[in-house]
Amino acid sequence: MGALQSSRALGLSARAPVLEVFSSLQGEGRYAGEPQVFVRLWGCPLRCRWCDTPGSWRLPDEPRARVVRALDGPRREDGWASPFQVATWIAAAERGAARTVSVTGGEPLLWPGFVRGLRALVGPRRVHLETAGAHPEALAEVVEHVDHLSLDLKLPADMDAPEPLAGSAESVPTSATEWAEVRARVLELARGRDACGKLILAGDRAPREFRAILDDVAAIAPELPLFVQPVTPMNGVPAPTNEALDELCELALERRLSVRVVPQLHRTLGIP
Repeated sequence: MGALQSSRALGLSARAPVLEVFSSLQGEGRYAGEPQVFVRLWGCPLRCRWCDTPGSWRLPDEPRARVVRALDGPRREDGWASPFQVATWIAAAERGAARTVSVTGGEPLLWPGFVRGLRALVGPRRVHLETAGAHPEALAEVVEHVDHLSLDLKLPADMDAPEPLAGSAESVPTSATEWAEVRARVLELARGRDACGKLILAGDRAPREFRAILDDVAAIAPELPLFVQPVTPMNGVPAPTNEALDELCELALERRLSVRVVPQLHRTLGIP
């Protein structure tokens, strides 16, 4: 394979629309509290009621990236960036030692070639992928190129009608049946890996609504640690009660699953 072909196979020339690159603490999931560099990408077809980054949904005609450099603060850059360009932004965002890189969004699985290429360019840094798990074909392309998979396990009832992005190669589920099929495929991909599942519980949802999700985890990836995340009140969606959190944990324990409650740490601390 020639150098150009090899570069393309790795995705080194695959650009993605970058919304921001910055250092902070991981606020969710298995690595909550870890200092990381976040690479947030534009674009998401899903419309979750409690989404805390709705500004990332729609891809602008001319996206701009906010890059927060450790030495001289935020700068604006052309948002369409190659993995190599983003790797330099990651290094500039670090305050000292190399940090884990969290690729988030939006929905990073809209840009699988970019994710693969970034992995090849960030050296010893761990690469974490945060995804809604609605694109199993793209996940199959990148799962061997990331060190940790943080997988949202969403209730279909928590999502409004999706708005697919033009040019997206993979459709997203729209019904409970389609979500169940996709969930089974992504849990197969998560099985046996460094991964976690997040269950986002809102105050107007009953814990019993998660039974089908918990049954799938128990049947397909029983070793997957689950993190119940109480919704931070927003967009009119209330936080759950302590009783509801306890009930959801009990449903997971009944299925012999590993579960713990972790609120959005970055929201609690008031950091990005």
